[in-house]
Amino acid sequence: MKYVIMSFETPECFAVRNDPDPKKGPAFWSDMGHYINAIKESGVFAGGAGLQPPETATTVRYRNEQRLVQDGPYADIKEQLGGFFIIDVPDLDAALEWAARFPRQPGRVIEVRPALPEPGE
Repeated sequence: MKYVIMSFETPECFAVRNDPDPKKGPAFWSDMGHYINAIKESGVFAGGAGLQPPETATTVRYRNEQRLVQDGPYADIKEQLGGFFIIDVPDLDAALEWAARFPRQPGRVIEVRPALPEPGE
């Protein structure tokens, strides 16, 4: 079964990604690199991507059949989706084990959710 592991991050978490301080930015990418390699080497990786900061988002809505485009994320909240992994594992317990291995960072929250089956599954 496929599960999506989503990382919700505060603005401070997003800022760490590009911090030149070796204890911050490079350490962030090193930790993420180890996690990504572990998922791929285990054979459960089915997809995923990191996302640019929320301020780079564009939101599309419809009102009375008219498309409205707005700069910025859908929700103006502190924690925003920072990235996701799709894994193919036997059950929720296995998905939670992978979520528990996600690199820890202050302000980061990890959500695990089953993916809808693909048509025909």
